[in-house]
Amino acid sequence: MSNIVQYIVVRSDLRSALNWPMGAVIAQCCHATAAVMHLNSEDTDTISYLKDLDNMHKVVLEAKDEAALVKLSEKLKEHEIKHKLWIEQPENIATCIALKPYVKDIVHKYVKHFKLLKE
Repeated sequence: MSNIVQYIVVRSDLRSALNWPMGAVIAQCCHATAAVMHLNSEDTDTISYLKDLDNMHKVVLEAKDEAALVKLSEKLKEHEIKHKLWIEQPENIATCIALKPYVKDIVHKYVKHFKLLKE
């Protein structure tokens, strides 16, 4: 199980440019993560990941803005990497991407250029 990871990529400009509170940013990550887990609940890696709740491995990364997030989503779609691009309503803006749990070697190459989320 230790090699299964879930990557979450959230916009860093939600706090800086749009003045969202940290709680609202965290909520975006929660929305996207809950959605992708639900959508992939029968996936083998997702099932394995959820069987060991106390040892789940998540990595939260930052994208600089909405364009970077949408570009990542398009790249993931192109390579058939299952994910959820969260579109916050009523603003209708992309805020976060959560990938379903994957073996790290399969997906790390798509997210390795993003940095860990800072405060």
